[in-house]
Amino acid sequence: MAVTNEEDETIVIVVPITHSSPHSDDTHIEMPAATCRRLGLDDQRSWIVVAEMNKFVWPGPDLRRIPGNDSLWHYGDIPPKLFEQIKAGVQKCQAAGQLKVSNPD
Repeated sequence: MAVTNEEDETIVIVVPITHSSPHSDDTHIEMPAATCRRLGLDDQRSWIVVAEMNKFVWPGPDLRRIPGNDSLWHYGDIPPKLFEQIKAGVQKCQAAGQLKVSNPD
């Protein structure tokens, strides 16, 4: 999700992606290998952490531009089916009181 604040900054809320094996299948969704390849990610297994959300001013200090293209910050879109899985996972974690939102402000 992205919104523009009063200072004309783009504020985003994202779920993190990790290589760390999940402690719980209820809080992580494995990214399909085909999606990782299409996005240009490495060959390691990756999980989306639906129990965590990070809120920050885009592009943010922890992001790096795409190698070989200094004008782009994002690797691409995820498939609608995966987006719906992520959304449902976040909602489930929120309902269970497991959702943590980091806000550096």
